[in-house]
Amino acid sequence: MLNKFKRIIKSFKEIPKQNRLIIKQIESAKLLNGQVLSAINKQNSEAIIRNIQLAEFSVFSQWGDDGIIDFLASYLDFEHQTFLEFGVEDYAEANTRYLLKSKNWTGFVMDGSRQHIKKIQEEELYWQHELLAKEAFITAENINTLISEAGFANKLGLLHIDIDGNDYHIWKAITCVNPTLVIMEYNSIFGSSQAWTIPYEADFVRQNKHHSHLYCGCSLLSYCDLAEEKGYAFIGSNRAGNNAYFVRKDKLKQLSALSAEQGYVASKFRESRNQEGELTFTTGPDRLELLRGLDIYNTRTKTIERIA
Repeated sequence: MLNKFKRIIKSFKEIPKQNRLIIKQIESAKLLNGQVLSAINKQNSEAIIRNIQLAEFSVFSQWGDDGIIDFLASYLDFEHQTFLEFGVEDYAEANTRYLLKSKNWTGFVMDGSRQHIKKIQEEELYWQHELLAKEAFITAENINTLISEAGFANKLGLLHIDIDGNDYHIWKAITCVNPTLVIMEYNSIFGSSQAWTIPYEADFVRQNKHHSHLYCGCSLLSYCDLAEEKGYAFIGSNRAGNNAYFVRKDKLKQLSALSAEQGYVASKFRESRNQEGELTFTTGPDRLELLRGLDIYNTRTKTIERIA
């Protein structure tokens, strides 16, 4: 009986190891599938250059951004095979993880949660790849210092900003890097013709500002204006309608520059919440109705307006 009990205890101890092996096998299968889809995309380059959405596939990304990024990483001439992504949580679902794993780029990721950063640092990929993970609450005032102290000043190939808040203000503040590719999360409920972003507050957290979680980020038009100021061209959005792609103009090759109206995609995901924090599944124009009367910053007139 004692020996049987010991075998049972031993089997329970083996479960975490078995789970790790299963997760590793699943990840290997996903990476192999991504490599197959990547090869197909290369054969379809001419069509993808005209419409980057055709490159979409997902390995680690929430939407189809892995495919777009993988294609552009091969198609564009990057001076530096390095990336910076922030707002990554624990990096399990992120838009640069596939780039790290499949192309072995050097990366720098940041998140405001110590727990998330600790989890990243405990993963195998943290010693298998040249990845730096840092806990930081990012503001317009500290972003250049964070990038420079990490050793990425003037050495960045891809910049991806997704913090559900001051994204526009952070990109506007960045002066220490001039990456080939910039990916910005936009708030599609602001539409394609409004030059809107939330007013800047260094300590902005979207769930604290409005119960809906929809009062955040920036319109696509404001990003296109800012991109023009910084020497970038807008080349399209993902199908989900939340990520916009900007390429430095001297790196465009055969990619076409689009207007905000041409490349705008209305999102259909329904993440709005009620006062109790429960999903309400509000859709379409009704999402903007939830924000009626709130302050919004017009990046063209540089004035505060009210969402009407």
